[in-house]
Amino acid sequence: MDKLARMKELVATLNEWAKLYYEEDAPVVSDAEYDRLYDELRKLEEEEGYSLKDSPTHRVGGAPQRKFEQSKHLKKLYSLDKCQTSEEFYEWCARIEKALGYLPTLTCEYKFDGLTLNLLYENGKLQKATTRGNGTVGEVVTAQVKTIKKLPTSISFKGRIEIQGEGILRLSNLEKYNATAAEPLKNARNGAAGAIRSLDPSVAAERGLSFMAYNIGYSELELDTQQSMHKFLVDEGFEVEGGWRTVNSAKDAMLFAAETEEERPNLDYLIDGVVFKVDDLRLRDEIGVTEKFPKWAVAYKFKADEMTTELKDVEWQVSRSAKLNPIAILEPVDIGGVTVSRATLNNYGDILKKQVRIGDRVFIRRSNDVIPEIMGVAQRQEGAKFIEKPTVCPVCGSPVEESGAFLYCTGKHCAPQIISALDHFASKDALDIDGFSEKTAELLFNERHIFDGVGLLSLTKEDMLGLEGFGEKKIGNLIASIEKAKHTTLDRFLFAIGIEGIGKKTARDLQKRFKTLEGIMSASEEELLEVDGIGDILAKNITDYFSDEKNRDYVERLIACGITIEEPEEADGVFKGMRIVLTGSLPTYRRGEATALIEGAGGEVAASVSKTVDLVLAGEDAGSKLEKAQKLGIKIIDEDEFKRMLGI
Repeated sequence: MDKLARMKELVATLNEWAKLYYEEDAPVVSDAEYDRLYDELRKLEEEEGYSLKDSPTHRVGGAPQRKFEQSKHLKKLYSLDKCQTSEEFYEWCARIEKALGYLPTLTCEYKFDGLTLNLLYENGKLQKATTRGNGTVGEVVTAQVKTIKKLPTSISFKGRIEIQGEGILRLSNLEKYNATAAEPLKNARNGAAGAIRSLDPSVAAERGLSFMAYNIGYSELELDTQQSMHKFLVDEGFEVEGGWRTVNSAKDAMLFAAETEEERPNLDYLIDGVVFKVDDLRLRDEIGVTEKFPKWAVAYKFKADEMTTELKDVEWQVSRSAKLNPIAILEPVDIGGVTVSRATLNNYGDILKKQVRIGDRVFIRRSNDVIPEIMGVAQRQEGAKFIEKPTVCPVCGSPVEESGAFLYCTGKHCAPQIISALDHFASKDALDIDGFSEKTAELLFNERHIFDGVGLLSLTKEDMLGLEGFGEKKIGNLIASIEKAKHTTLDRFLFAIGIEGIGKKTARDLQKRFKTLEGIMSASEEELLEVDGIGDILAKNITDYFSDEKNRDYVERLIACGITIEEPEEADGVFKGMRIVLTGSLPTYRRGEATALIEGAGGEVAASVSKTVDLVLAGEDAGSKLEKAQKLGIKIIDEDEFKRMLGI
């Protein structure tokens, strides 16, 4: 295909995708897939020295929808140029230096992934809210935006001013909404955009949206820097949650990007990068703009965590809790440098809610090291097949039992769940039996009929003789490891027995709260709910487990095998016995580094602010956690005080 034909093909495809994304809030590809073709088109245009009239490289956003009243912005809203590597960012910095003779102060902020909004205030009152639209004209969505609870409807400044920001749906609100929704939202970005561009304002109110302010467009207020804009937004009560910093070198800017990407999985909202801007507004005029974006700003995009691909098939796997888990078999796709060919569909109820079928093109999301998940259908394909609900276990053939959204194997000796449970029991964070593996678990199940932890702890050298791959030395090492593992701590033991929902952290929290196994076994649901991170479902799982006579008998038999639960060695230090919350961006420490210092000094890091928290370590843009701590009268310290307490 010649270059002109390829350009025409790319323009047609990108325009169709853009229409679905901007005008119908129904994207069929991920941002990364759109960007890849867009970059290819832009490169071809540069090589050929011309562009087609309807090329998306000329356009900002999408055309306003006719179902909404339309309004012209007082000042144009531009798109942003982007870069995806540090080399490309340094090239942008070099262009700024060439224009000015030096690299000026830059501001750094999160790039929120939602719907861009432009808010007009006059005489201190919110008069109008519009979408970005095509950058010049947007759709009037005032009624929808006024449902955002934390959005100021009045400000102290009485002149005309346009406040720009992103309408977003927090991930916690997305999870809450999807838990009861007949049709779950595919992602938070769609959830926000669809709500704001619905003609019914109650849709936006139901989803609980937020508005993250980051810029001032037209203004009768005299401002000279991005810093002064940011201060104005904070002082007037706008949400600006997220990292915000000024830097004086390209290296420090990239450090901010690296820290933000590390923090990204912990955030309660979607970001897909960071934005760097020249701070001084007068210098911006000198640097200038293009038809589509300002030359004085750039978006540094992170690696994609969402893509689309074809759902080829579904396999059902049996877990150690006897659940049948649907595993999606995918056309392999690269997500953030990792080839993904399998993803979770969670449970059969999730399949029904998301309405996915074999053959469909689906959205796949991969966050941090979590197993990729299918978020929803991107494109329904002709001939796509319904995913059938299994009636018998795919491994042992036992009948399947349905409980809520889940399916369970009723077989008592189903190999996968027993082997998985044995492997979990011996794992590093459980009893930590050195030299034990899933392969060993499978061998012991098949050849020695070991079904549970009691059988594993009762193994003798004689039992191991004749097993493939086990000579005398290896047998001796494994038996010694089993004997050593019998001396354990309460949190390891709790994790090992495999109560559904109890992970490493919850096991540690239970140990700290109840101290003894007897205390946990006799705890009521009300007492368990007092433990940070334990909700109604997990509390019931724990009480149900220990109220079952078979489970209590299993625990007693494990103890009879020689299990001794020892008191864990508690770190001693200035934070001993204290629960501490981290919030905001610290000047020098990353969150993981600060957490390690707290735990090393005897403290515990809590996820949320409550009356049981002793201290809050707050950095820049601490947000709602800081506000709650102030209301509760909890002591708040900054990094300097933190260092003084540690003697650093």
